[in-house]
Amino acid sequence: MAASNQMAYLRALHFVFKVGDRAKTATFYRDVLGMKVLRHEEFVEGCKATCNGPYDGKWSKTMVGFGPEDNHFVAELTYNYGVAEYQLGNDFLGLTIQSSQAVSNAKRLGWPLTQVGDSFYLTQAPGGYSFYLVDKEQPSTDPVQKVCLGVSDLPKSTHYWSKLLGMTVIEKDDDKKTVLLGFGETQCKLELQDINGTVNHGTAFGRIAFSCPRDQLPDLEALMKKENQKILTPLVSLDTPGKATVEVVILADPDGHEICFVGDEAFRQLSMVDPKGNELLDKGMADDKSNEWFAKHNRLKAAA
Repeated sequence: MAASNQMAYLRALHFVFKVGDRAKTATFYRDVLGMKVLRHEEFVEGCKATCNGPYDGKWSKTMVGFGPEDNHFVAELTYNYGVAEYQLGNDFLGLTIQSSQAVSNAKRLGWPLTQVGDSFYLTQAPGGYSFYLVDKEQPSTDPVQKVCLGVSDLPKSTHYWSKLLGMTVIEKDDDKKTVLLGFGETQCKLELQDINGTVNHGTAFGRIAFSCPRDQLPDLEALMKKENQKILTPLVSLDTPGKATVEVVILADPDGHEICFVGDEAFRQLSMVDPKGNELLDKGMADDKSNEWFAKHNRLKAAA
C-alpha cells in the first residue's frame, strides 16, 4: 500500500461518533454547525464490522456533512437504541471546522462556546465530543479542516500513518508535539497529538474511515499482516438494505485507533445523498419509543 502510486485515489471519508441522544445531537449538527443530513439508515441487528460498536441490537446510522460524501469529510452518527451514554476517553481530541456561520448559530442558540484563540472557539457536541470552530467565512470547498487524535508515541504513529498507510506528512510542530498528515491538499487532514501517556478509548471510541480502490483492499490487509500490525476485521462485505454492498478492512493503529478502509467504487454508490435523509432521521426519532419502554419497565437505559 505505502509503495503504491495509487495514493491519489485514497480519500478521507468520515469519523464515527457514538451518540446517546439523537434529538440533541441532531440539533447540534443541523442547527449549530449547519450540516445537512445526507442519509439515514435503520438496522435491526449489529454490524458485522462493529460499525455501531460491540452491540448486537437495533441501531441507526446518520451521515451528516456540509455536502456530498464524494468531496466532503462527514460525521457518521451511530445510535444504539439501548444505550443512553458513553464514556469518553482521550483518543478523539477534536474536529476543526471553518465557519463563521456556525459560530453565530451557536451564539444565537445559546450553545456553549469558549474562545480559545484569535477567532477560534471550542464547543462540544452532545456526549462531550470537542469541536473547534474557526470564525472565518465558510470556504466553497469542505469547511471540515482536520480531525485530531491522541497518540502515545508520536514517531511510531507517524511511521504507521505515513509509511504504512501512505499519508503525506504536511507539518510537524515540535513545541505542540503534533504532526499533520493528509491524502490530498483539498481533503480533511489528520492531526496526531502526543498526549504524554496511554491512550484510553473509553466506550465512546470512534473510527476514522477512508476509501481506496477495491482491488487494493487485499494488498492492504496483506501488508498489515506482513508488518505484524493489528487487523480488527479482515476483508468483509457489508450489506445495507436497498443499497450497494461495500467491502471493508478494519485496522487498528499502534494506539488502537480504529481505521476503516472501504472499496471506493461501491462506497460512492452507497453514499449518494438521499433527499429523504432528513425526513427519515425525524421519523426514526419520532418512532423511537425506547425511552418510554425503559421507563415503563422501571429501568434505565445502559450507560456504556
